[in-house]
Amino acid sequence: MKGCVFLDRYSLFLIAIALSLDAFGVALSIGLNPEIKNRNKLIFSISFGFFQFLFSLIGSLSGYYFVNCIGSLPEVIGGVIIAIVGVIMINDGMEHKEQCILFSPKMYIILGASVSIDALVVGFTALGTRKSYSLIFGYTMVIGTVTLIMSALAFVIAKHLKKLSIVARFADYIGGIILILFGIKMMFLG
Repeated sequence: MKGCVFLDRYSLFLIAIALSLDAFGVALSIGLNPEIKNRNKLIFSISFGFFQFLFSLIGSLSGYYFVNCIGSLPEVIGGVIIAIVGVIMINDGMEHKEQCILFSPKMYIILGASVSIDALVVGFTALGTRKSYSLIFGYTMVIGTVTLIMSALAFVIAKHLKKLSIVARFADYIGGIILILFGIKMMFLG
């Protein structure tokens, strides 16, 4: 019986890591922006973690009944939003605007939600069959916490990447291209 519990925890951790990779990629791209401050990094990390938790909780509580109705729609919506943000980043890099659009309050919500849409599906399928509300809440807290940590790690990595002169000079373009490619991947490869 103990092996079964371990497998459950191991599976949960793998699910949490897989879900956090979207947020990790977006955080890495955002972290390349030379104007980002520690406050912005913290807010993005909290936003990504919170929405992963919230969406996986909503999905879990809704159960597996909606899986057939949703299909691959979450990946398409999230991919489109992330690709649009990538285009905006490239445009900002070309125009050298005074205020980067990434740091407006609505972007914390938009990006947090867009990288977390797939957590709804995971909640429907992997977590929605759990009978205990406290178990569901605990599982979704793990998913949110892992995402917060992975996002913070991405910002740390981006800080070191910015020290490379080529990355620093073309950060908006690199970040924008990464987001566009990531969005396309989400739309077509799930």
